[in-house]
Amino acid sequence: MLLWLRQYRRPLLAGDITAGIVVAMMMVPQGMAYALVAGLPPVVGIYASILPPVLYALFGSSMTQSVGPMAIVSLMTAAALAPLADPGSSLYIVLAAQLAFISGLVLLLCGVLRLGFMASFLSRPVISGFSNGAAILIIWGQITPLLGASLPHWHLPSLVLGLSSLLFLWLAKRYLSRLLQRCGLNKVAADVGARLAPMALVLAGIALVAYCGLEAMGVQTTGHVPSGLPGLNLATSGAHWRTLLSPALLIAFIIFLMSMSAAQTLAQKRGEKLHTNRELLGLGAANVASALSGGFPVTGSISRSAVNFQAGANTPLASIITAGLLALALVAPTGWLALLPLPVLAATIIFAVASLLDWDTLKLSWRYDRSDALALLATTAGVLVLGVEAGVVIGVLLSMGTLIWRASRPHIAVLGRIPNSEHFRNVERYEAQTLPDVLLLRIDAGLFFGNVEAVTERVEEELHAHPTARHLVLVLSAVNQIDSTALLGLIELNGALSKRGISLNLAEVKGPVMDRLRQSSLLKDLSGKLYLSTALATNDLSGSKA
Repeated sequence: MLLWLRQYRRPLLAGDITAGIVVAMMMVPQGMAYALVAGLPPVVGIYASILPPVLYALFGSSMTQSVGPMAIVSLMTAAALAPLADPGSSLYIVLAAQLAFISGLVLLLCGVLRLGFMASFLSRPVISGFSNGAAILIIWGQITPLLGASLPHWHLPSLVLGLSSLLFLWLAKRYLSRLLQRCGLNKVAADVGARLAPMALVLAGIALVAYCGLEAMGVQTTGHVPSGLPGLNLATSGAHWRTLLSPALLIAFIIFLMSMSAAQTLAQKRGEKLHTNRELLGLGAANVASALSGGFPVTGSISRSAVNFQAGANTPLASIITAGLLALALVAPTGWLALLPLPVLAATIIFAVASLLDWDTLKLSWRYDRSDALALLATTAGVLVLGVEAGVVIGVLLSMGTLIWRASRPHIAVLGRIPNSEHFRNVERYEAQTLPDVLLLRIDAGLFFGNVEAVTERVEEELHAHPTARHLVLVLSAVNQIDSTALLGLIELNGALSKRGISLNLAEVKGPVMDRLRQSSLLKDLSGKLYLSTALATNDLSGSKA
């Protein structure tokens, strides 16, 4: 903990200060926007951006991760709390903090128990499908504030302001960086400047409300934003602890998954090593801190962390500086924030969330593996039709189900010898020579209770296709484990083949697997032999000499 602080050097300070300022400017509109997505007053988004990054800096392992509100977690918060209280009500705010507290405790417990391996529970296509579904739900939820009224109606001044804001953000993303480079900025500075377009838009929207009388025209604003720092306490509802446990578990899982995705991307760029269990501790502490300061569940943000990195962040001090500046913004008069027009904020949310839509993974999966593509589409549909929590469950089940389905149908190859060599390859892919009385089968997966029946069925099929074979050689070079059920299946196969006058032989058994087999009766009762290599087995069983 705090190893980065003990090794801190003065040359790192300039980059941390710059990144801290840039991300603070980015966090004001983003934090307020994601609080609205969660059904909370905008200021709660700033509350959730002060203490959490400080606590993450103490316990986390990423040097440039930016922790705070995030779109998907905000949507999950809204989905969990909407049935329990009216959005924005006092009870709703209490339950949001309570949800962050439970999620934080879950993450801390997982960190203590060293359960960092959970990061691999969802495949990339399923994560993409979940993100797509969540993004579509968030965008749809912002149509009403963008238009100033519910479809099919709209409020013309709000519509013009909202669509103009979207157009500005699109133009800024597409052209602003190049324009700034032409004005003399280097590429990194220009990219960071382009990322601050939402803050410039917010300031412009506030100016329009202040000086053009948009409120009198019916354009809605955020309203009163209380000044001052949030108090440190934990208000809870005793009647809702059990109700919040299930959504808190799912939110904790997504918090860890999204944060690890962002942190790993940046760690690879910096050549750093992440510690998954420290990440769990850091994220858990951040969410407990958010709960204590009146916030809601938070996580690492891919886009915000990228800005932090590009702006020059070297250590978590950048996030601490960001938190300090946001605290100063709340201590100062906040009347200007009350004039922020909701169509501008809606446009900011829509544009930020649109970047979560990932069609490239769908295209790649469709070409490479249709089962992954179908899992992606099913997860997206689950989120849209059944809700965010159901979408998470569907994603986990699809990931695990796909893994089990593939493991239950291992690839098995009939091998032959490459002429004039000691190499054996799949006869379907190479011009390889086989022997009439020796059948070589290579099993390309571990043997366990879920696939041993499929393996024995395939063995029988190949023996039926090779009726002259008197010796079966199972090449186990790709087998890393054999569980008890698979062992019993091999013992039964050995006995059945022996009665038919066919010997069962094993070749290229790995050391750890051999250690386990020596503790069983299979090797002692084996009707054939154990061979170090496939070549030795072929030479011996065919009666030929090498």
